[in-house]
Amino acid sequence: MWEKKKKPEELRAFLDKGAEFTGKLIFNGVVRINGDFQGEVYGQGSLDIGDGAVIKANIAVDNIYIGGEVYGNVEVREKMSIHSTGKFLGDVRTPVLIMEEGAIFDGRSHMVQMVEKKMATAGDVS
Repeated sequence: MWEKKKKPEELRAFLDKGAEFTGKLIFNGVVRINGDFQGEVYGQGSLDIGDGAVIKANIAVDNIYIGGEVYGNVEVREKMSIHSTGKFLGDVRTPVLIMEEGAIFDGRSHMVQMVEKKMATAGDVS
């Protein structure tokens, strides 16, 4: 009932349509990718994959929103959301997985271990 409002994250990087990048991306905040990316992504924040984007990467972030195509393994600390235009092929570890009608998911999801880990952390009152 009394939800803690999160401070909006600041957009840190933007890769637009027509741009291609290969390598390792490390960030804090929000990153939006509308182009093509191949490599690795590590972030403290949110990764927003736009409609038409093609990502081939292993990803570890707080939140991911997929409107384009993502191929690879993903570890999400808070929430993964696949929009109706989104396509995800790979394995995911996340406590929350949201899929809109029309979204494509082909792979495995692991949620129990993430939820147990989250509950164990919440129980630590040091």
